[in-house]
Amino acid sequence: MARICPLFSSSRGNSTYIGDERAGVLVDVGKSAKQIEQALAANNISVSSIKAIFVTHEHSDHIQGLRIFASRYKLKVFASGGTIGALEQKGVLTNSFSAGVIGFEGIEICGMRIKTFETPHDSSQSIGYIVDTVDYRRAVIATDIGYVTDSIRAAISGSDVVLLESNHDVRMLQNGGYPYYLKRRILSDIGHLSNDACARELPSFVKSGTCKFILAHLSQENNVPELAYETSMCQLSCHQMVSGRDFQLVVAPPQNMGVLNVNF
Repeated sequence: MARICPLFSSSRGNSTYIGDERAGVLVDVGKSAKQIEQALAANNISVSSIKAIFVTHEHSDHIQGLRIFASRYKLKVFASGGTIGALEQKGVLTNSFSAGVIGFEGIEICGMRIKTFETPHDSSQSIGYIVDTVDYRRAVIATDIGYVTDSIRAAISGSDVVLLESNHDVRMLQNGGYPYYLKRRILSDIGHLSNDACARELPSFVKSGTCKFILAHLSQENNVPELAYETSMCQLSCHQMVSGRDFQLVVAPPQNMGVLNVNF
């Protein structure tokens, strides 16, 4: 049985482990190498079990520790062509580890088939990931999305578990202290998914067979876990869907020190 473990999840840093007790991969390394190592240890994940790193896009909260962590453990890094180019420009890619482009057909690694889908975000070429296991289970990572496109819906529908962005409460953002240009960016179609926009999608995903949801990438300035959770729960309840029977819903903590692992 595989598991998905969000090691870090917030607007200040993101990294997720997907794999089983033998081997797995990291999606993003948005904290320092030391912090990633500590979070892996807290979740009983050996660094030696990690076989590759997959990057969604080049923003700092997704790559902060990438260069040092990949260099230290000689891990290959995969990303879209646009992201690889952006990482080169930032000086993240070095001769101490290899990096390659992952196409939409995906690759097979440590018994899992990993494929991609486009995501609308203000970066060079951001993508989400679909992870299919040998026992026909599927996990999806879909964060940093301005809105839910048809291709994102197709990727998530029927999956077993999805790590889905629920970044901000619109009213908190509008009334908060961010400058206007930043509020406009976050609310745009290439920004971040709000609690309400996330919640509206969940009933159709449940109907498709998806039953485990991890709300992720919460803003630490414009959201609180209880609000994100209740917004989604309210939408699901309005469709007569019952927690524990029809779905499981949890919120990824900003730093996961062994409190959240979801089997799928």
